[in-house]
Amino acid sequence: MSSRPITIVIAAVLEALIGLVSALAGLYSLYTAATGRATDPVSSALPLTVIGIGVGALLVFVAYGLWNLRDWARTPVVVTQLFMGVVAYYMYTGEQYAICAVMLAVAVAAAAAVLAPPTTAALFSDTEGRR
Repeated sequence: MSSRPITIVIAAVLEALIGLVSALAGLYSLYTAATGRATDPVSSALPLTVIGIGVGALLVFVAYGLWNLRDWARTPVVVTQLFMGVVAYYMYTGEQYAICAVMLAVAVAAAAAVLAPPTTAALFSDTEGRR
């Protein structure tokens, strides 16, 4: 196995960080349901808990795949960053400028890292041998 370029390390760490934040948001939703702070715990807070924790686990799994130089992990990382850009836009329209800026910065950095030439070379170096 070849050594990991810094671009893969950056992309994997950022993807794992996004996954952890998603899981924490799911746990927070569970906390609001358990403490009675949620407006509608059954139809809103509990499904958000499942979605947040599930998406978080999936994103950490994708980050693990990227860390282990699996070529399949590149596409989910790019899609994650596209979704982050969309959510950042809605944070901007909701006047949540600080959250928008952080989300956009993370999305751009992770997308740039995963699409960088060293990442491509590391993930797809043996493509010639498969033909």
